[in-house]
Amino acid sequence: MRFSLLPIIVLLMPILEIAGFIVVGKAIGLWPTLALIILTSMLGLIILRNGGLGMVRNLQNAGRTGDQPAEALVSGGMRVIAGILLFVPGFFTDIIGVLLLVPAVRRFFWTIFRPNIIVADFARGGFRNAPRGSTSSKVVDLDEDDFHREGPNNSPWSPDRNDRNLPRE
Repeated sequence: MRFSLLPIIVLLMPILEIAGFIVVGKAIGLWPTLALIILTSMLGLIILRNGGLGMVRNLQNAGRTGDQPAEALVSGGMRVIAGILLFVPGFFTDIIGVLLLVPAVRRFFWTIFRPNIIVADFARGGFRNAPRGSTSSKVVDLDEDDFHREGPNNSPWSPDRNDRNLPRE
């Protein structure tokens, strides 16, 4: 049911943007409207450039301190989306982009997305933030004696050439 709204939004967005251009153009004039569009597009490019670098920095800091990198990744991703929305000409996309730059709005979206994000932490032997309903959050590590294959080993990476399904010379 949620996919039925997507075509309506895609069709209505250009109409809303054109209406926004007309309303703002009547209020402040043609040249200030064009200057505002160019200014927000340049701001979007700056945010895209700095947002990607900032996201990498936040992920490195989260890895160093042992915090969950998922929050830094989602927050950085929202900043990148904000930069893209600011770069796209239009006032409604600019409003959404500016809202995504506000830390309180990003925290609100993080509280919504947090239950659906799983962070794999193999160094500590399990998952943090495991999905609801999971019975085990530990990684099962099997020895060679615990697991064996039935039939021939037909892996192309097998060290024994006779075990591979390759043409014979």
